[in-house]
Amino acid sequence: MSEAIKPKTINAKPQINTWYADWFDTPYYHILYKDRNYREAQLFMDNLTHYLNLPEKAKVLDLACGKGRHAIYLNQLGFDVVGADLSENSIAEASKNSNDTLHFVVHDKREPYDEKFDAIFNLFTSFGYFENKEDDIKTLIAIKESLSEYGFAVIDFMNSQVVIDNLIPEETKEVDCITFHIKRFLKDGFIIKEIDFEDKGEQFHFTEKVRAYKLEDFQTMMNETGIYLLDTFGDYKLKKFHKNTSERLIMIFK
Repeated sequence: MSEAIKPKTINAKPQINTWYADWFDTPYYHILYKDRNYREAQLFMDNLTHYLNLPEKAKVLDLACGKGRHAIYLNQLGFDVVGADLSENSIAEASKNSNDTLHFVVHDKREPYDEKFDAIFNLFTSFGYFENKEDDIKTLIAIKESLSEYGFAVIDFMNSQVVIDNLIPEETKEVDCITFHIKRFLKDGFIIKEIDFEDKGEQFHFTEKVRAYKLEDFQTMMNETGIYLLDTFGDYKLKKFHKNTSERLIMIFK
């Protein structure tokens, strides 16, 4: 990693044998998901920032930002943005877009940030990765403690009920001449995705594992941590949340 793009590290803990540290830090993660809808992501940010009525040049934290697609667009909208992620490779890539009002750091989301933000966004189901539920509680507390007095936080999570109801057990997907063999199943309260493929004569196996939290689970955790859930939405157009049909579970809280 060149010194020019070496990311700043804040409150980053060493991760041992965690699926997310292994998988998110590989180029294959970004290959498999390269066809994500960027226009849809931008529309979501337009709708969300308008709904929150964020002031001009508001300080925004994109928590678990990956390569920074949301953070970069939020900065283009005129906000002062920090993108934070545990993946050093993703942050190194995102940091190529840094400027005076857009910064990227390696950061463990379980730890409060050093400064306060007008808005904190945790997007695209970047929650519920930890084996221990207490770590998810720590994440919520860290978000709460990193908000300014009048700040708002947003978690954009999958609608677990709909995902479970429509789970595709096995699927094959070819991207950039790599054939990904994907298996999905529910086990011990987690929705698990097993990913196997071969590249350049080498076999690879990775796992995605996300706790199947539902709205009532978030409500319980938020009550325990003194967090106020203000509103819920079911898609990126901010339509009403319906537990049996909505695509997403989007929660606004403080």
